[in-house]
Amino acid sequence: MFGLFGGKDWNVIAVIFERRDLYQVSGQRSKGSGAEKTRDGAKRHPRTVYWAVFDQKGSYLEGGIGAGGNTVPGDVLKKLGKELAKNRTVLEVLKSLETKETDKLAKPLVWTGYPPRQMHGQD
Repeated sequence: MFGLFGGKDWNVIAVIFERRDLYQVSGQRSKGSGAEKTRDGAKRHPRTVYWAVFDQKGSYLEGGIGAGGNTVPGDVLKKLGKELAKNRTVLEVLKSLETKETDKLAKPLVWTGYPPRQMHGQD
């Protein structure tokens, strides 16, 4: 009944750059005015390449490129943005947050869209 009055109860996801071939999905459940603070923190984190906000039913509310987006090629960011809401790792994190199993969780992003290795010279 409390949710009927439009109070924010969000799951905020930040995809954090760890290295070229590994990002981390960091999720946090936040309510009320703390929800906006959590979202803004995810946006501004220097290694966040992409962030998103979901409601408790798993619906995507908003998202975008984070402060660390310049560490990832543009085509990779575009693909990540398109696939984020359906990514298996993201869905697992969201489920844990929605069911109140935990209010914070981080997992390595399992994804086929990482940039390819750069070839250095001829072997």
